[in-house]
Amino acid sequence: MLAAMSTAPLPSSSQATAVPRDRGDACPGTLRLHAADDGALARIRLPGGVLTVPQASVLLAAARERGDGALYLTSRGNVQLRGLPDGCGAELAAELNAAGLLPSYGHERVRNIVASPLSGLDGRGFWDVRNWPAALDAELCGSAAARELSGRFLFALDDGRGDVAALGADLTVRAGAGGGAQLGAGASDEALSVSAEDAPRAALLAAEVFLELAREGGAPVWRVAELPVPPDELTRAIRERLAARGIAAEPVARDRATTGPPPPGAVGSALVVHAPLGRLTADQWLALTETAAGAGDGELRLTPWRGAVVPVRGLGPRDAADALRGLAGTGLVTGPESPWLRVGACIGSPGCAKSRSDVRADAARALSAAGRSPLPLYWSGCERRCGRPPGDRIDAVAAPDGGYHLTTTGPRQAPRTAFLEDPSRLAAALAAIAP
Repeated sequence: MLAAMSTAPLPSSSQATAVPRDRGDACPGTLRLHAADDGALARIRLPGGVLTVPQASVLLAAARERGDGALYLTSRGNVQLRGLPDGCGAELAAELNAAGLLPSYGHERVRNIVASPLSGLDGRGFWDVRNWPAALDAELCGSAAARELSGRFLFALDDGRGDVAALGADLTVRAGAGGGAQLGAGASDEALSVSAEDAPRAALLAAEVFLELAREGGAPVWRVAELPVPPDELTRAIRERLAARGIAAEPVARDRATTGPPPPGAVGSALVVHAPLGRLTADQWLALTETAAGAGDGELRLTPWRGAVVPVRGLGPRDAADALRGLAGTGLVTGPESPWLRVGACIGSPGCAKSRSDVRADAARALSAAGRSPLPLYWSGCERRCGRPPGDRIDAVAAPDGGYHLTTTGPRQAPRTAFLEDPSRLAAALAAIAP
């Protein structure tokens, strides 16, 4: 059955609003695991999504020996392990620490840094900013104040192309022409012009200013958009702090140009792949690491769009095509035509007790129709819509009594809703809510 709905549309998860907090930040990490229905969950922060081949091998071993055997990519370029046994946290942390993946126990949940994954590899952007993630990570881990950041606070480091600048980060550093950079807070239209050399330090100082303003309000504040002060007041306070620390910063109009994620395939000196629904099997992860070790630079760059970039400087077109065919043979998406590029989902049942449906199975059943959708589709087991990326899309949220509420979301159109009883009839539901 397909019927029009008269209920109010679900609020867009890309719209930031003040949120009442009745408990502490429960965002999972490596030292504090989350108890899910399929076992404990660990989230490993990877600043800039960067992994060496030895580090990737450590994660694969942990997934095989302790978890369910797969690795799950998040919308911030981090990795999750699922199906872990109770009481394994200390041993897991020791293994990650030995691999250099846990440089500070006190900061492990706040190291949320995304960066342009193709920077320095495809000739786009103003310059290669891949030194920024490590520099900012070092600044974070050296700041006692930064330990108080929420596990949801996000830094974005953009090389000027506008890819990660589109992700709604709390603090965005964007490379500009002529060697400078813009530091922007939240959705403010004003940014601060700083030097490229000062940019990582400036981002850390801006985060410390955010924490001070957050404490003044009394109630817990986790994101910049929740601050009870206007954006220009935050920017002014950041500028004053930078000046006090000897960093020149001038107000400028913020660059708002954005682009989408890199397309799968051979792009510049890199191979780009997408993992359907963000899940990488052990074979897929092994294929990526072997490619990075044998044909690449010994490095993986995980993306906030649930994919991976393998730098392969010096690899010829024929060898790159062969490597892509090998990755495609494991089930990874290696071309722009796949409908999986337009579909996302939370973990759903049976992994999450709050989920009302096995959303991943339903997303797979409806894949063909979703590939023809005018907007990307995101399947959620409940109204929380965990892991939903920002931006315009169609939300399919599992209903309490079965089926899904479909809602178009985004600022450029009035929301339209429909009820979908059977995922196999998605095409008809999409036609019903088409403008």
